[in-house]
Amino acid sequence: MLTDICFVTFTRPASVASACRGHVASACRAFVASAFRRKAASDVASACGTVVASAFRRKAALRLALALTVGALAVPAAASAQTAGDYVIGPQDVLAIQVFDQADLGGKYTVETDGTFSFPLIGRVTAGGMTLRNLETELKKKLADGYFRNPQVTVGVEQYRSQRVFVMGEVRNPGPVPLTGGMTLIEALSRAGSTLPSASGEVAIVRDSDGAAGPAVLDSKAGDNIIRASIRDLEGGSMKQNVELHDGDTIFVPRAESAYVFGQVKTPGAFAIQKDTTVLQALSLAGGVTENGAMNRIKVVRVVKGEKHELKMKLTDLVKPGDTIIVPEKYF
Repeated sequence: MLTDICFVTFTRPASVASACRGHVASACRAFVASAFRRKAASDVASACGTVVASAFRRKAALRLALALTVGALAVPAAASAQTAGDYVIGPQDVLAIQVFDQADLGGKYTVETDGTFSFPLIGRVTAGGMTLRNLETELKKKLADGYFRNPQVTVGVEQYRSQRVFVMGEVRNPGPVPLTGGMTLIEALSRAGSTLPSASGEVAIVRDSDGAAGPAVLDSKAGDNIIRASIRDLEGGSMKQNVELHDGDTIFVPRAESAYVFGQVKTPGAFAIQKDTTVLQALSLAGGVTENGAMNRIKVVRVVKGEKHELKMKLTDLVKPGDTIIVPEKYF
């Protein structure tokens, strides 16, 4: 897990990235307000838009990095080790077993399809369905029965093959992910390559109590088996959202809903938005307003109960999914 954390965080410290986003947005709002007073808002907004757009395009990648960093700091090593010891062994798992002062007994042992493996001196040992700690205890008892006095045995997992979860939706590498001991939501998303810029800030986990052979379907039939978590809350340090995963869990990362920006902007089109996206941020996603754009006459077309409404909105107002922001041309 430490390797995954380092990989997604080494390019930019999370604290600096978070501060940059806030300060850039605040600075741009101040510049635009000042430009209104000087009747030159469009030029300043265009320049700010370019800077903020760059920051927002990095937002999706930074989101998971922030959560991974917080998770790593919040979970003590002892707790992680304890959780790993509770991992339930299954067929095809490769176990790393060491016996203190008996190097010839140590090695890698593959659990066969019937849940057993062959161990020197003891013969066939049943491991399927046991936790790592229980297997350690069992091996100690068998080795102490006529072979060694107070043997010290450690059991770990070299390769996890029997259990897995499925990560689907807006991630870079969707598909099955081997379930390691104590794996959490953050780690599974990291193993799937992190979320895409088009991903929403929330995920849904469908839990199959019997362990699913393939990805589950996110529908109304899942009922109480659906667990919802917010990546935004994870960024804020809420470890309650960092759900520990079970065998067969399916993680869905839905696509973020879109708003549309047209008119006098540099790159008009549809853009993924979050719940707290403002008009200014939406404009920045479109590359900013051109020099011919009339910042003081921006309008938003919103459909409410099937009817279109044309709204006059401030740059700090929130955008809703499906909104169309139109930047008209200046009067000359």
